[in-house]
Amino acid sequence: MKVTKLLHTRMRVSDLDATITFYTAVLGLEVVERKTSPRGSQLAFLKVPNSEELIELTCFPPSGPVRVQEDLVHLAFQVESLDQAVASLAEQGIPITDGPTQTSSGSRFIFIDAPDGYEIELIERPAGVKIV
Repeated sequence: MKVTKLLHTRMRVSDLDATITFYTAVLGLEVVERKTSPRGSQLAFLKVPNSEELIELTCFPPSGPVRVQEDLVHLAFQVESLDQAVASLAEQGIPITDGPTQTSSGSRFIFIDAPDGYEIELIERPAGVKIV
């Protein structure tokens, strides 16, 4: 067997509306679908610009609050300008939890936290640098 494509990554969240607001208002993602699963979970699928893969957010209150283990998982998004991203985050009151850091290839990155403590990495890559 060989898989042919990554379709989506699922993340359980405590407050679906607050998490959707973070991803749409802070990062500019788009909600492409919202629905309720057959077992009662609330689902939202988010589209990232220039990507085919989706992020699936799910909220199922009977499972209790989400507790994200530190350094377990993060999502990384490329930005055109890290300086503009930092300024935008400051305007919105979103704290930077790590960085800015520059790599030997010239890429620069920061980390912020999404609701429930999921880490988000924002990366600015110089022209010609491959994703690694």
